[in-house]
Amino acid sequence: MTAAETAPARLEHRQIVTVLWGLMLGMFLAALDQTVVSSALRTIADDLDGLTAQAWVTTAYLVTGTIATPLYGKLSDIYGRRPVYLWAIVLFAVGSLLCGFATSIYELAAFRVVQGLGGGGLMSLAMTVIADLTSPRERGRYQGYITAVFAGASIAGPLVGGVLAGQETLLGAAGWRWIFLLNVPLAALAVVVVLRVLHVPHRPVRHRLDYGGAVALVIGIVPLLVVAEQGRVWGWGSGRALAAYALGLAGLVLFVVVERRTGDAALLPMRLFSIRAFRLGSVLHFVVGIAMFGALTTLPLYLQLARGMTPVEAGLATLPTVVANVTVTLLVGRLMSRTGKFKVFLAAGIGSLTLSMVVFATLRADSPLWYVFVGMLFMGAGLGAAMQTITTLAQSEVPRADMGAATASVNFFRSNGGTVGAAAFLSILFSLAGSRIAERLSTALADPSYRHLAAQPHNAHALDGVLRADGSVNLEDSAFLRALDPRVAQPFLDGYVSAMQVVFLTGAAVALTAFVIAAWRVPDTMLSAD
Repeated sequence: MTAAETAPARLEHRQIVTVLWGLMLGMFLAALDQTVVSSALRTIADDLDGLTAQAWVTTAYLVTGTIATPLYGKLSDIYGRRPVYLWAIVLFAVGSLLCGFATSIYELAAFRVVQGLGGGGLMSLAMTVIADLTSPRERGRYQGYITAVFAGASIAGPLVGGVLAGQETLLGAAGWRWIFLLNVPLAALAVVVVLRVLHVPHRPVRHRLDYGGAVALVIGIVPLLVVAEQGRVWGWGSGRALAAYALGLAGLVLFVVVERRTGDAALLPMRLFSIRAFRLGSVLHFVVGIAMFGALTTLPLYLQLARGMTPVEAGLATLPTVVANVTVTLLVGRLMSRTGKFKVFLAAGIGSLTLSMVVFATLRADSPLWYVFVGMLFMGAGLGAAMQTITTLAQSEVPRADMGAATASVNFFRSNGGTVGAAAFLSILFSLAGSRIAERLSTALADPSYRHLAAQPHNAHALDGVLRADGSVNLEDSAFLRALDPRVAQPFLDGYVSAMQVVFLTGAAVALTAFVIAAWRVPDTMLSAD
């Protein structure tokens, strides 16, 4: 079969936009859920008594989404994009319904696993359909629409999440539970729209499903992510941690062996890695994903813990990120379509992301908001320029017959990076926060005036159960900070922010690594117009 035979008929701009409506509604579900949960996570964790375990809620979703993503690529190549996309929406809705009735932080994380199984297909399948219908040069323009959906969700998500999380009860249930329950009617609407408008030409590709590769991938990834989350509790060099490292490494080695033997039916076809553009795109998605998700997870905590913002206020405060993201995304998409160039936008975007991490790493508890907004503008602009160009790079030299598997693969690496970033950065934060708060609290308690203030009834009541007999601090619930006199709360805020500075500094180092790769390894090629 020739390339001409495998390529779908080229659609006009109006027809592509019609298809996009079906894709964007499904993607809006996943994007909205991510931003809604992020802004409300502190409230959820406080209600379920699991502030330090909150990373499981994010990590569980990302882990299953990461593992499911390559499977969706294969399934859509075999059965078509539309039926597989519909299945992803239904799974996401079922997971959302279960999350709405969770009774503990670990139960919520378990239900997020189901949600992630659906969410893993929503992004990668949308990118795959766009790649099916457009030339490499045109993709940036249409992927800009997709990125704009995420930006819109970034506006609506924190606001909706903040409003709902701020309600003690709504129709007989805690307000935050409606963050998940509202996904069910939205999913039903998405199914109706997809059935009506998502009609994409499909030529079945004969693939065997690589179940062995999927099992090996689980064995390789899950232990490493668990130790990233639990390392601060177990000890990074403890027996359990070493066992997790060994099991994860063995699983990854097994995965490579299985994939080589499986050949074209592999979950991640090894021959794709012989394509330089795909290889570089995969690496950049992974590295940028670490920095991006690490920052997106930590920044709301800074706004709510250090600045005392409510979830609604924290959501509104992120608007500079959203405005910069939407503006740069649409601008870069059009410039790529017009010029055929993408490397300059790729390097500039990752450079801007790196600068944002540097700004965040210098934040203090009393930093002016305009300084925080500067970092947000750099981050929004950086992600707007970088994410779509990395995807365009990875897809640029891949044969159309492999587009589903290839797009799912690069999204797999981005999700994997995001999972590592969310788990590791929160682990670093809470590993350091306890000791740094204890140090500052010890210094403050040496001052008689601070001891007198802390002993006042309302402060003493708020601190009950927080200060342990051994001098350590219980960080499972941060609600006590809202009840404390600001002067008594200051050592806690300074300790949290000190730990966050290390997190953002780590993010800056990771983003700088991606910038070096983009500037020195990515070729300055012209995208094909065919």
